[in-house]
Amino acid sequence: MDWVRRFIRHFGTKHPRELGTSEVECFLTYLAVEGRVSASTQNQAKSALLFLYRDVLRVDLDWLGSVTQARVPQRLPVVLTPSEVRRLLDRLSGTRLLMARLLYGAGLRLMECVRLRVKDIDFDRGEIIVRDGKGQKDRVTMLPAACESSLR
Repeated sequence: MDWVRRFIRHFGTKHPRELGTSEVECFLTYLAVEGRVSASTQNQAKSALLFLYRDVLRVDLDWLGSVTQARVPQRLPVVLTPSEVRRLLDRLSGTRLLMARLLYGAGLRLMECVRLRVKDIDFDRGEIIVRDGKGQKDRVTMLPAACESSLR
């Protein structure tokens, strides 16, 4: 409802039947360029307007090909260098050091490490069985050699 209201107000309170594909394209482009909305916000507005025209007004809009798409930001993961990891591990001790080594060396997520049980570690095969990980899936990962003696 909010996107429909904004759309109508954008064109001076004209009824949506008086507006068509070009106005929808204009509004969505306005959102991306001048409104600087995210791509997901623009898609939400587009879906709301397509629902309005298709399901409420029973009007088929031509393909909205000339809409300027909002830019999806490219996010790069933040990764520590090996020297930064070494400096970090040098400042830890005890259980925190062991957990940090498991996180880094075995690729465990924090909650996977916290939930780790003795029976999930296979010293003979050098494996850690991660149960109920991301996506409620089980997986097997390597047991870092640096952690073996502390875990034993």
